[in-house]
Amino acid sequence: MSTYHPDLLATPVPRYTSFPTAAEFGDAVGPADMAAALASIGDDEPISLYLHIPYCEQVCWYCGCNTGASNRTARVAAYVQRLGEEISLIAAKLGGRGRIGRIAWGGGSPNALSPEQFDGLMEHVRSAFACEDAIVSIELDPRGLDWRWATTIGRNRISRASLGVQTFAPHIQAAIGRVQPLEEVASVVDLLRLAGVESINFDLMYGLPGQTLADLDATLDQALALEPDRLAVFGYAHVPHLLPRQRQIDASNLPDAKQRFRFAGHANDRLVDAGYLPIGFDHFALPGDAISVAASEGRLRRNFQGFTEDQADVLIGLGASAISSFPGWLLQNEKNAGRYHLKIGNGMLATARGLHRSPLDQLRGRAIEHILCNGEADLGALPDLADIRERLTPFEERRLIAWTGAHLTLSPRALPYARTIAAALDPYRHASATRFSSAV
Repeated sequence: MSTYHPDLLATPVPRYTSFPTAAEFGDAVGPADMAAALASIGDDEPISLYLHIPYCEQVCWYCGCNTGASNRTARVAAYVQRLGEEISLIAAKLGGRGRIGRIAWGGGSPNALSPEQFDGLMEHVRSAFACEDAIVSIELDPRGLDWRWATTIGRNRISRASLGVQTFAPHIQAAIGRVQPLEEVASVVDLLRLAGVESINFDLMYGLPGQTLADLDATLDQALALEPDRLAVFGYAHVPHLLPRQRQIDASNLPDAKQRFRFAGHANDRLVDAGYLPIGFDHFALPGDAISVAASEGRLRRNFQGFTEDQADVLIGLGASAISSFPGWLLQNEKNAGRYHLKIGNGMLATARGLHRSPLDQLRGRAIEHILCNGEADLGALPDLADIRERLTPFEERRLIAWTGAHLTLSPRALPYARTIAAALDPYRHASATRFSSAV
C-alpha cells in the first residue's frame, strides 16, 4: 500500500510516451527531416506503423484525442483517399527497406469508417509495405460496433483490440458524454472473440465527475466479469483551457487529488487480487498475455501507444496529427485536416512539427523508459546526475527510491510517483499546471 504524499504529486507531469515530449515540439523541422529519417532506415530494420483516424461517431466530452464527428461522409471519404496517398508516398520513400512487424490503428475511432473503407486501407497497407505477418491492433468505440465490423476485424486478421470503456456507471457516462450500456460492451466482447481477437484491452478511468469509490468498484466488478486480457486504468486529465469540449464537464464535481490517489490504489489492489499482473504504472494484464511475458523478461517498452512489448525503435505515423518516432527525430504530421490534405494531395510529406533528438536526449529517453517500465535505471552517464539526485531527495527521504552508486531503484510503494520521479531527469520540464495532467 502506497502512502499519499501530496507535496510529491503537486506538480503536473507528462505521461512520457516520448522523450522529449510533444510539449517541446517546434516548427524547425519539416518534410526534409522526415525524408532524411526514412532514408536512414536499414534494409531489415524493424518498423511499426500507426494509422490515425481522426473521426468518431460521437465525440466524448472528456476526450483529449485529435478527433471530430464523422457525420459528413464526403469529408471522411476524402480523408481515406488522402491517407491512402500518404501510405503510397511513405512506401515509395522506403523503397522496400525496413521490416513491418506491427500495425496499430487508432484515433478517434477507426470504426468510424465503413467496413469497406477500412478493408481498402488495410489491403493498401499490406500491398504497399509487404507486411503479411505483422501483428495488427485496433482501438474501438463499442457504441454501434456490429457484426459487419466484427467480420471486418476477423477478415483482416486483427489480433488485438482496445475498447474505450471508461466507466459502466450510467450517471457518470451521462456526465462525460459517453453513454454505452454494459450489455452493449459485453456484446462487442463476444463479437471480437468470435472474430479471432486474441487480446482485448479495456480502458478505464478514475477521477471522473461524481465518481465514488463504490462506482469504481462496481465498474471493476463488471469489467472483470467480461474477462479482458488487459486493462489500462488511468486518471482523467481535466484541461478545458486546452480542450474546449471538456467545458461541458462540471469541474466542481471532480474528485480531489487525495481521492484520485485512493482510486488508483484501489484499482491496483483489485486487479492484482483478480490475477492480473501490474505493467508499468497504469496497465494490467493476465499472466499469459504478451505484455506480461515481456514485462517478466525485462522487455517492456513505452511508446505513443503506452506500455508495449513492441521492440521497434522506429514508429511511422500516418494520418493527420500522427507522430513518427526515430532515434534521431520526433516528427508530427499537420494537425489541421485542410493543410494535411493540401500537402499530401501535392505529393509532399505532411511533417509540420517535431524536433531533432540529440544523443543526450536519446540517453535521457532510455533512462526515463527504464524507470517507467522496470522501476530502475543506471543514470551514471547523465551529466547532471548531481542535480537529479538533489531533485529526488524528497523521494529518497521517504524511502520511495534508493541509490546504489548511480543506479536508481524505485520501491514497490513508489509506483504512483513513477512519472514524477521520471520528470526529475527531464531538463525541459518546468512546473506548469496548464500543460500536463495530474501525476495520479
